[in-house]
Amino acid sequence: MIRRAVLAAAAVALPIASLDVLARRASRRLLDAPRTTPEEAGLGPVIDALGGEVVRIRSRDGLRLTGRWLAAEPVDPSWTTDPHEAIVLLHGWSGSVAPDLVEYGPYLRRTAGVLGLDFRGHGGSDDSPTTFGLREVEDVAGALAWLGERGIDRVALVGTSLGGITAIAAVAILGDGSMAGADTDLAAPAHVAPSRRPRIVGVVADSVAPELIAAVRSLVPGPRAAGGWQRLVANRLFDAVARTLGADPRDTEPIRVIGLLEGVPLLLIAGDRDTTVPIADARRLAAAAPPNAEFWEVAGAGHSAAHRLDPATYEARTANHLRAAFLGAREADL
Repeated sequence: MIRRAVLAAAAVALPIASLDVLARRASRRLLDAPRTTPEEAGLGPVIDALGGEVVRIRSRDGLRLTGRWLAAEPVDPSWTTDPHEAIVLLHGWSGSVAPDLVEYGPYLRRTAGVLGLDFRGHGGSDDSPTTFGLREVEDVAGALAWLGERGIDRVALVGTSLGGITAIAAVAILGDGSMAGADTDLAAPAHVAPSRRPRIVGVVADSVAPELIAAVRSLVPGPRAAGGWQRLVANRLFDAVARTLGADPRDTEPIRVIGLLEGVPLLLIAGDRDTTVPIADARRLAAAAPPNAEFWEVAGAGHSAAHRLDPATYEARTANHLRAAFLGAREADL
């Protein structure tokens, strides 16, 4: 779907002025992500079988968001769930969180309760442009407040593609919750008591591009040797996005902010067959990450497809990462 938006700005023979016109048109399509995807049409019975609770959440900037809360299912005798812990599941560009809840929810809830969140402009949430993490961070802030009001103290973020971009930006911008002063919302009215804020204690980010143009550049037609042209088209596209939004999503892209996640356990996952985020780009992001970050390169996996390729290994590796993060936070809280 992103490809169709990019194609509109990618006629090589066009002069720059014409390219800018097409970039503006393509940027509007890029910002207007589909609320649902065709695959969601048949998910109703599966979602119902998952159970849980449909919830309404306010983003920090006031939008109404939809989510689904899945209570923890403590089925592993080697792991004790804690009612004060939760995982926030963040989806990719286009569609609701429903497919991700179906795919990841059943095993994630064996570690902690899972809040699947529809980003702004997606699923049942309020209308808004898709901003590639820039404003979706406000959605994460709203989810944290909602969880804090329900007694959650420790949260892990799990996201694929756009969800992974947003997870990294959320820790960098909101803070992990360990420094109250840094994490305070300065825009909040003075007479309103702040919501209880859980700490972000770990992140799993799957199929994340280092720069936003890296993901879009790979979708521009033409040989890889035409990288300069592809980069030009992608930059023009995001120049138009920035003008439309009045702010530039590239300011919070992963390569710029990932260094701020030092101290927060981070697992980066990348497939070596990913054509949206080529493995060389994923490796660049991993190289820029703090020393505590772990990079898992999955042979044969495409974009956001590592779990489907080998569910057992994926679930074991990510569960081990999340549980170690929660255990470390529990010990720190003693």
